[in-house]
Amino acid sequence: MSPDKALAGRTAVVTGASSGIGRAVAEALGGAGAHVVLGGRTLGAMEESVARIAAAGATAEAHVHDVRDVGQARALVERAVTSTGRLDIMVNNAGVSFPGSIVDADPEQWRTMLETNVLALLVGSQAAVRAMRACGAEGHVVNVSSVAALQPASGVYGATKHAVNCINESLRRELVDEPIQVVTVMPGAIATSFARNFDPAVLELMVSSMGGDTAATNFTPGQRLPDEVLVQAQKSMSDHLCAPEDVAQAVLWAVTRPAGVHVAEVVVRPKKDLSL
Repeated sequence: MSPDKALAGRTAVVTGASSGIGRAVAEALGGAGAHVVLGGRTLGAMEESVARIAAAGATAEAHVHDVRDVGQARALVERAVTSTGRLDIMVNNAGVSFPGSIVDADPEQWRTMLETNVLALLVGSQAAVRAMRACGAEGHVVNVSSVAALQPASGVYGATKHAVNCINESLRRELVDEPIQVVTVMPGAIATSFARNFDPAVLELMVSSMGGDTAATNFTPGQRLPDEVLVQAQKSMSDHLCAPEDVAQAVLWAVTRPAGVHVAEVVVRPKKDLSL
């Protein structure tokens, strides 16, 4: 097996794969030879990734699903097993943030963060472990947290990521005698649509501070930020923003270590903290 196809014969599931970190991770795993099952909200974007993975010599499939729905979250893992008979890598990447104070926030936004960032990750991890046990895989459950989990006062979003780190360490200990590893990935500031729920004024400030044209960009809360804006942001602020591909390479590195090496935590952050 060539080093660049280290995951040939393996199957991976990636959630939140329509854009950003999830898309980059899916394409990195596919580039390494894995069959990748992409789950997300935007089919067209995932189909583009499927085509790029195919061009790299591997196979992939895309499925629209809602990670907040327990049945749909489990079904995504079942699709992978149905397609290839196995599951080797599960990347629970889907996440959402609604910034703002606790006093003024909408509780429904808290519910969305808890269900997306915590419940979906729990369900995905559980389904993945059961699938890996069934096929005897030396598997990896990769759960995407955040550097917010390293801060004591990082709001409700940070609280969900503190929960992720607690879940990951608990699961790691549960599986310590099994050939399934749990990897916690904590990104810092990454050029993704993560900021899509920020106040439009804040987004305009971010773009203008990078020399971008705010008049040419429609900042609608909840909508994906244009790829060209994100690429421009990362290039113009490379000391302050990592690219999604940087996180993807960290995930790929973690899941291709020898079986006796357990990469429990990876922090991927830019050289300098981003502050506005």
